[in-house]
Amino acid sequence: MSQLEAPQKSHGVTIVVPAFDEENGIEGVVERLTALDLGRPTEILVVNDGSRDRTADVLARLEPACEALTVLNHRANRGYGAALKTGIRAAAHPIIVITDADGTYPEDRIVDLLARVDDGAEMAVGARTGADVHIPWQRRPAKRILRGIAAYLAGEPIPDLNSGLRAIRRDLCLRYESIFPNGFSFTTTITLASLTNGHRVDYVSIDYAQRAGSSKIRPIRDTLGFLALIIRTVVYFNPLKVFYPLGGLVAVLFTASLVYDLFFVEAGPNLGDKTVLLFVALVQTLTLGLVADLIDKKSRLGGPPRS
Repeated sequence: MSQLEAPQKSHGVTIVVPAFDEENGIEGVVERLTALDLGRPTEILVVNDGSRDRTADVLARLEPACEALTVLNHRANRGYGAALKTGIRAAAHPIIVITDADGTYPEDRIVDLLARVDDGAEMAVGARTGADVHIPWQRRPAKRILRGIAAYLAGEPIPDLNSGLRAIRRDLCLRYESIFPNGFSFTTTITLASLTNGHRVDYVSIDYAQRAGSSKIRPIRDTLGFLALIIRTVVYFNPLKVFYPLGGLVAVLFTASLVYDLFFVEAGPNLGDKTVLLFVALVQTLTLGLVADLIDKKSRLGGPPRS
């Protein structure tokens, strides 16, 4: 593209906002979203995910006064990811923007995310790496470790693994909808699915404000869940990234045990039970990795081409 050519806009935008017990933040978020001029058709879908507070009342008051706003209701709480999936399915436009209902994300940066999508990105993520980022210090070490593991498995740096502010092509969401969980790990899953399948993902540095109301994150349980999800998602799309390092670790343990049995046992060379078990584990690990990789390759050959 020459410097004189401007990127073409990718038509209309649907902004999806999942809301669960967000009576303190949702009104301000809707007002700021309504005030945005994105220069294209825009709809705002707020998915009330079975809120128990006054969130439904606030939305019922806002909806008649805002032509672009539509409220979708879950009778019971189904989870952050489930709320996003409801909004994505109902979206009228080909570009999806997601943001939270607690007022933590800078809605005015949506225009920058859309510019990246217009330029060819299939997903543009608001990375919380700005000068004013309010993430509790207790959560930062775990987030850094998880981001490092995910970056290794995905094969490229990930400035923000699970940011809740991003612009995504709707067809990308629908392509991987079957693996999206109903919980908070929706954003982690779509990030890893996109990166491990060669989709273009751009990052825009943003600030992150202190939230209105209490967080729904459970630090220990959710951190362990995110780690399991990262490994499971990468195994799904790039199994050798997991099985080869695991096989290498088992191989080192097997070799050490074998050397000990052959040269350091007083009764003479003799393969111990642990050495035999480690050998069997090594063969099984490498076999599982190869079989998983063959299944992955076969599914890609039989599926639709990558974007």
